[in-house]
Amino acid sequence: MSPDLIVGALAFLFTLMIFSYLIGDNPLFRVAVYVFVGVSAGYVAAVAFRQVLLPNLLYPLVNGTTTQRALLATPLLLSGLLLMKAWAPLSRLGTPSMAVLVGVSAAVAIGGAVTGTLLPQIGVTINMFDLRTSTSPFTALFNGAFILAGVVTTLVYFHFGARTTADGSVRRFGLIEFIAFIGSIFLAFTLGVLFAGVYSAALTALIERLYFFGTFFGLG
Repeated sequence: MSPDLIVGALAFLFTLMIFSYLIGDNPLFRVAVYVFVGVSAGYVAAVAFRQVLLPNLLYPLVNGTTTQRALLATPLLLSGLLLMKAWAPLSRLGTPSMAVLVGVSAAVAIGGAVTGTLLPQIGVTINMFDLRTSTSPFTALFNGAFILAGVVTTLVYFHFGARTTADGSVRRFGLIEFIAFIGSIFLAFTLGVLFAGVYSAALTALIERLYFFGTFFGLG
């Protein structure tokens, strides 16, 4: 039996097991999910070991200079403490490692959001009003104003400052509420476009699986 036939048969089997969720949650679907999660976890662990731990930690510890080994002492210690999280009596020892991990991750995420999303978005919004780069000034002004309105109203939508009214309820200022309503319209269109993209991707995956069925049985 050829390897291609075995791979095709397994792919066909797991595809049917995933499709079995259409009739409800069942053991076949769970087995397919468990296999997928297990294979994914094993792959990530193998990649992390071969591309991160092996070249950046183990090799320098064995073959590196004294300076390299000294610099690796801190991450090695934090890694060892992090493993203590797996044992309840010593789980407190892993708290410093978790604090460093969460702090660095938060700093990277915030820095990436500011430098990779917020600042470029501000720059693009400002550049939309640069009439020198457009052959149609009216179109450039309209597009710039529309994008600026979307950015501002969406940001105002997430402004939750409010005051207590005479009847005891907590409400935002009338102008803020109106601008936030416009922002909610922009958000609705954005989420609709994102949902359409997800649905399109799912439909593409379904078509690919159906095409696989056809080629597997020699119908394509």
